[in-house]
Amino acid sequence: MYSRSEASNIKKEFWTTFGLYMKPIKNAEGADINWVNYKTGIRHIYFRMDATKRDATIAIELKHPSSEDRNKIFEKFEVLKNYFNQIIEEQWTWQLQFYDEDGSPASRIFTQLEEVNIYKKESWPMIISFLKERIIKLDLFWNDVKIQFEN
Repeated sequence: MYSRSEASNIKKEFWTTFGLYMKPIKNAEGADINWVNYKTGIRHIYFRMDATKRDATIAIELKHPSSEDRNKIFEKFEVLKNYFNQIIEEQWTWQLQFYDEDGSPASRIFTQLEEVNIYKKESWPMIISFLKERIIKLDLFWNDVKIQFEN
């Protein structure tokens, strides 16, 4: 078991390692990008990556404070679901409503890699590979559809 400080340092080291690994990779437009802190450019739409002692997750999170507006954004994604699946090349979980770590309502589209542990460095190659492949494809998808979410 790690102290809070040790756990925080390991997570920081992992995300620094992931960021350095991803640094040479350009986005879909050929530009430099901070993959770890991906900016969608659309308010209330976030691409999140996380790794814990149980799993690694990548998600599109919709955090609009209005449930009506959040549902409309989710519906826009649902219209694009076939295209999303074509680009991503796998089925993700679509969750209209969930509560985030702060207890705030949100929507998300996500996938997980189970049975990996961020605190075990031998899991890092699997986690990095899992996240890398998906964030690159997510960026490709977003590059094609972002304009539909700009208004």
